[in-house]
Amino acid sequence: MNNTAAEYEAVINICKGLFMKKTRDYGTAWRVLRPESITDQIFIKAQRIRTLEEKKVSKVDEDITSEYIGIVNYCVIAMMQLDCGPETPAELDPKHVEELFDGKVTETKELMFAKNHDYGEAWRDMRISSLTDLILMKLLRVKQIEDNKGQTLASEGVKANYQDMLNYAVFALIKLGVK
Repeated sequence: MNNTAAEYEAVINICKGLFMKKTRDYGTAWRVLRPESITDQIFIKAQRIRTLEEKKVSKVDEDITSEYIGIVNYCVIAMMQLDCGPETPAELDPKHVEELFDGKVTETKELMFAKNHDYGEAWRDMRISSLTDLILMKLLRVKQIEDNKGQTLASEGVKANYQDMLNYAVFALIKLGVK
């Protein structure tokens, strides 16, 4: 029997733990990133995962798991940045950052449970490589929306795409056995 809630929470705790350690090390240096730069950071991580999936060899001492963790954390950063206006200070208190992180993850997890209900946890039968491809597709969509200055005719906005990417990365981490 699957316990998606517990598995999701375990993965998020690992991602958040790393994120908060880096926040203590670096502060909120990510606040300088424009939305397009965050999208490109996620793209770099997803593209590296795809390359490792295809080549089966890594020449850098970071595995696929660490890249998926990075995708989760950069998606949270992207959503936090979307809410930060010009009046938001560059340096945020770690406690406040943790609250923001938790808020974005909670909102995204609720979306996941709604979709999981409708799709019957189809992700459990998917290949991890398909999750990687879905993340890359969502990134291309976000890049196009950004290039169009946020204007869409019939599509969801960038936030929904970041949420989907975050959830796909969590699913991949669950499938990889991260606990």
